[in-house]
Amino acid sequence: MSQVPIWFERKFEFSFPVELHPNLSARLRGTPARLEETLRGCSHKILIRKTQEKWSAQEHAGHLLDLEPLWLARVDDYVAASDQLTAADLKNRKTHDSNHNASTPEQILTDFRAARERLLKRVDELDTSLFARAIPHPRLKVPMRLVDHLYFVAEHDDHHLARIWELINAVR
Repeated sequence: MSQVPIWFERKFEFSFPVELHPNLSARLRGTPARLEETLRGCSHKILIRKTQEKWSAQEHAGHLLDLEPLWLARVDDYVAASDQLTAADLKNRKTHDSNHNASTPEQILTDFRAARERLLKRVDELDTSLFARAIPHPRLKVPMRLVDHLYFVAEHDDHHLARIWELINAVR
């Protein structure tokens, strides 16, 4: 049984100062390295092992890659001053359809690192005033500042890293 809290049951408080955006960017920059470290040395059999018809460790890694276009689209929502953030596919069809277990972990890691670099390059180009702009999140139904969005992405990364760690260590 997983000890990682269910993502869709998580509640978020966005009360920290907007000036934390460099810290959050640093945290997001570290995710590819942390993911690589977590997967390093694991056998293919362990990485693609599924329990209770849930995602394998490698599918969780692929899911991180699958969501990078959403995170980038939401950054663009802040630039465009959209009425609402781009909605996620709550059924995660892209991850279910991608067959990440047929890929290599190296390819997922390379693609994820490149996608995350694109996201952070876009964030780094923004005027700092945008980090305080708030737009309603479609699922959470709360206004989310751009700095909150970065926190949300970092928490999502950590959620899946924790689950990957749990899956890998369950069989070691």
